[in-house]
Amino acid sequence: MPKSSLVFVALIAVSTLISAFTQTAPRTSAVAPCTTATPACVEWVTLGGGPGRSMIYRTYSLEAPNDRVTRALIMIHGTNRNADHYFDTAKAAAFLAGAIDDAVVIAPRIVCGTDPLEPNEINWPCGGDSWRSGGMSTTHPALSSFDIVDEILRKLARKSVFPNMKAIVVAGHSAGGQFVNRYEMSNSVHDTLGVPVSYVVANPSSYAWPDPTRALPVDDALPANAVAGWNVETAHTKFTFGPFDASKAPNYDRWPTGLANRTGAYTAKLSDEQLKKQLVSRPTTYLLGQVDTLPLGGFDSSPAAMAQGATRRARGEAFAKFVNEVLGAKHQIMIVPECGHNDRCIYTTDSVFPTVFPKS
Repeated sequence: MPKSSLVFVALIAVSTLISAFTQTAPRTSAVAPCTTATPACVEWVTLGGGPGRSMIYRTYSLEAPNDRVTRALIMIHGTNRNADHYFDTAKAAAFLAGAIDDAVVIAPRIVCGTDPLEPNEINWPCGGDSWRSGGMSTTHPALSSFDIVDEILRKLARKSVFPNMKAIVVAGHSAGGQFVNRYEMSNSVHDTLGVPVSYVVANPSSYAWPDPTRALPVDDALPANAVAGWNVETAHTKFTFGPFDASKAPNYDRWPTGLANRTGAYTAKLSDEQLKKQLVSRPTTYLLGQVDTLPLGGFDSSPAAMAQGATRRARGEAFAKFVNEVLGAKHQIMIVPECGHNDRCIYTTDSVFPTVFPKS
């Protein structure tokens, strides 16, 4: 066979191999991450079959196939519902952690009350059984605020879009930490996704306590000791649990600070025992600012919240000890050095990166 013919045959063979490979290999997204809290980084998530929808900021589209992404961080904002700020915090953490290219960062906007609404945007209650505890929508009563994260998780777990997704983290700070604490124990999608999900609860003002007991006001729970506890970089552990005097806070054990009297359809369908089981079994880390010991930044001083401790840090330390030592969980607790009630300090600290951007 002439040399030119051999070359021609070889070229055809190579072309055939390349064609076969490109047809079967996962599609790689060459799109750079979107890193500005502007309309360019906005996507809408439809809930309940539509037309109701909620807005998210994201570094990569949740609809475009992307085999580069191996992990995801969903960051829930605080009481000011400033999703743009929390998107900036989360993407800054991703950049510093070296995860900006292979992690998709998502910050949902959960609007409530009189917040301005876009067309078909879902609104949530601000008080009572509010957005931070899975409250039902004021404009779409069949939907809970927890449905937002359910839908985002389902999107992230689709192999057709993210074939190499290995780990998803749901995190929040302050009111967002309250949301994540309650969502972690309540959601029904955790075991259905085929992708490991973990939860990060940072500096909330209160927790959904799984038992009517509380930390007695002695040792590390003594108010004076709790306020002065900022000078130690490790978690306090001297907590004793016992019956709480309900005359000081008659509603202390009602949802969302306890498990009683759950009214929202999302959480009311679950028994107390199921909530406890899910709370204990799901991987969770509590991030507490070393100096978050002052009543600042929307601190909840209601009787029900004060029943959990005098400071945010003491409340978190007591809760972590209770779920680990009394209920048998294996949750992690980390005191973030030199941080107060500040999401950016918490989430951009080096020691926190392996928790919010785990490697498979």
